[in-house]
Amino acid sequence: MPVPKIYIALPVMNEMEGLPAFMDALAKQSVQDYHLVVCINQPDHWWHDPAKKPICEDNQLALKYFKSCNDSRITLIDKTTEGQGWTGKKHGIGWARKVIMDTIAAGAGPDDIILSLDADTLFNPAYLESILENRHRLLQADAISVPYYHRLTGDESIDRAMLRYEIYMRAFVINLWRIKSPYSLTALGSAIALPVRAYKSIGGMTPKLSGEDFYFLQKLVKTGTVVHWNAEKVYPAARLSNRVFFGTGPALIKGIEGDWESYPVYKMSWFDGIRETYLLFDELFEKDIETPLDDFLLNAFGKFPWAELRANFKTNKHFIRACHEKIDGLRLLQYLKNRQRTEGADDELNLIELINSLGTHREKASDPDYNGLSFASSPLHLLDSIRNQLETAELAYRKEHFDSVLQKQRKLRP
Repeated sequence: MPVPKIYIALPVMNEMEGLPAFMDALAKQSVQDYHLVVCINQPDHWWHDPAKKPICEDNQLALKYFKSCNDSRITLIDKTTEGQGWTGKKHGIGWARKVIMDTIAAGAGPDDIILSLDADTLFNPAYLESILENRHRLLQADAISVPYYHRLTGDESIDRAMLRYEIYMRAFVINLWRIKSPYSLTALGSAIALPVRAYKSIGGMTPKLSGEDFYFLQKLVKTGTVVHWNAEKVYPAARLSNRVFFGTGPALIKGIEGDWESYPVYKMSWFDGIRETYLLFDELFEKDIETPLDDFLLNAFGKFPWAELRANFKTNKHFIRACHEKIDGLRLLQYLKNRQRTEGADDELNLIELINSLGTHREKASDPDYNGLSFASSPLHLLDSIRNQLETAELAYRKEHFDSVLQKQRKLRP
């Protein structure tokens, strides 16, 4: 079969400083048959806002920079020049990603690949090649959620905040992998690849001011197969940014100011309650029974969802799938945040408990002494070591899932 073409979806806003490094990373790729679709964007009214006008001017520099590349592999979508920027409620990175991906989907073949990246993200020379190899091995997969890693910057305050944020993300997803949740995903806009056919099958991207990557991946999980391992990873920048409402940039700003309320390390027992509920789906197909999530479900839906799901899904298999779709990734996060809000927890103690539970997914011989562990005052090298242990465990879960999907695909082949 013909080799799919990679179409890189790149939203740009206030990114001129990092664009040469991004383009240099592209220039070094072992695969050069790609097309880069760039949307340089901001709300049009920012031209008349003295506080925002510097972003518009930076965007104009980016527009000139891409034009100066004189590369036929680059398509520019100008949503920055005065009179052409976003108007009304249609603005933000979600709309930029949607416009780019819709543009790609309109002209590319069904098996061609949309590769979502951010302009502050770097990658090794074999990255595009690794995506093609992954797609070749797993033809039935609907998307790849690519592993990531934030490199240290040398600025202690930024690195301390970044390590805490990454530890939060990895602890969260490891717990989801541990309980075998279908929503074991880390949503990063700079770390998603999918064939055009999969993009079209879910009706494209639903634009959000922030978090569009989370809703996008969740929709793909509900309708198909998302794999979470790739031979190469991406390296998003650890930088302060308030261009979106949540994500790495805003988290670092909050963290440096001492506000980590939105990014706790949740108790393992709360995830265990989710797993116990998963294991009760078989019995719930027959009748209502008590579950660890009952209080949350009543508050979220006003009633238990089981009777309605039983009425609409007549087989056990379809009922269980419907249960997972009802209690999706967003509901799981809401449940955990509610437990955190009402009960509180000690982030460091929860983290130590998780590290000690990792078993074969970590190297115990290298364990330091975690007594007195503190995100605020422990040495950076200790936090970095913890981050690396969690990454090792997470990659092992990702690879196990990838191998299981690959095995299922082989069984389906004639």
